[in-house]
Formats: sequence, C-alpha cells, structure tokens
Amino acid sequence: MNLEVTIISTKTGGLIEENEVLMELLPPGRITETLIEKAKEGTPLLKFGKGSPRIMLISGIHGNELPPQIAVIKLANILNKLELTGTIYLTPFAIPKVTMDNLRRFDGFDMNRRASKNGSPPNIILNLLKALKIDALADFHSTQKRSNPGVESVFCSKTPCYESYKIAKHITDKTSSKIICQKKAGTLYTGALEDESNIAGVPAVTCEVVSRNGWVDPGSPERSYNQMVAFLDYFGFKLL
Repeated sequence: MNLEVTIISTKTGGLIEENEVLMELLPPGRITETLIEKAKEGTPLLKFGKGSPRIMLISGIHGNELPPQIAVIKLANILNKLELTGTIYLTPFAIPKVTMDNLRRFDGFDMNRRASKNGSPPNIILNLLKALKIDALADFHSTQKRSNPGVESVFCSKTPCYESYKIAKHITDKTSSKIICQKKAGTLYTGALEDESNIAGVPAVTCEVVSRNGWVDPGSPERSYNQMVAFLDYFGFKLL
C-alpha cells in the first residue's frame, strides 16, 4: 500500500468507529484502518497519482450522509491499485467529528453554508483548491426523500464556470441523476462549497443520492460511487 495521507484541519478529529451504522458497511482493509486512525487527528486528505489533470472528490461535509463516505473509501481502495496519469485527491471524512456523531451540523452550523467563513472546514478545503492547483471539485452528499432536493441529482451552475454545467451534464448522462443548474453560482445558496468553488474559478458540482439521514438505504453507496466514476471519466480517468 502506497497511501499518501495528510491532515488538512486538526479541529475536526473524531472516532469514526463510534458510528456503528457506517462501520458495518465500510470495506475492510488497511486503507480503511489507516483513514479511521488518521481521522482521529482531523480531516484526512489522500493523494493518488501525479501530474495533470488534478481533481478532488470529498464527502462528509454532513456527517450523517453516509452513502458517499462509504463510496469514497471504496474508490480509495480501487485507486490505490492503479497507475494514474493525473492526480486525484480524496477527502472521505470532511469533518470526522460529525461523522462520529452521525450529525449534520458542526459547532451548531451547517458546514455547506460556511465555505466563505475563514477557518471553517469547507473554507480550508476551498483554499486548498488554489494551493493544490485543482482543476475541478466534486462534493458528494445524500438527501432524504421529500427533502431538498429529495432526488438523485447533480447541482451545478453556468456562470462564472460554465464547465460546472458540462461536468454535471456528463455525470447525469452516465447515471440516473437529474441535473439541477443555476444560471449563476451563489444565487440559490450562500456559502455552499460548490458555489464558492465556482465563484473562485474552480469548476465544481454537488452530487446527491437518496438515503435516509444517519442511515444507508440499499443501493445508495453504489449510486454515489457511480457518480464518482462518471466524474472521473469526464477527466479521462478510467476505472476497471
């Protein structure tokens, strides 16, 4: 195993193993064990490959949205076996503390409305996009039925980063996801990581699959994984 892991925030550490629902479905092995151990220190960032393109996938901004966190760990296990042309960064547990507690909010706030707040976990990720010269970001979530959006979907915008829409269209063409597109980033939500990334000039999308909060509905990790594969495919990364 040649796994490169760094801690990008030390304010967020948590004991992932205390989330019993998540632990039952995480793929076993050294990568999972390493990430659980690293998450005690804070937010782990994994790096695979080198060179361009340079993309980032994250999950766990909302700790009780479990399917994408499972899917990112699965993806990490697969990427660790491949020789990549380009660089893929993964953040499976954006805020380990809320994943541990199976909660949506961190310090009382919805972190997908705080990316513009200096020092917040999503703001740290936002700043990393420029520092690491990231070409595009995908933020993975899950949504309950009869909530917002309540359906498998991909959020994007056309201004100022039209490529956000192109990425979303590619993902929705290859999955069962619905495209939800704003004309201009930041008009629907303030402080969402996807919007703030697009405003900063780094194309970004938010991908949602349907599952109950704090739970893992059947098939939801697989659908989230399919969205991830489609995002990678847009940039020429082919997974066997």
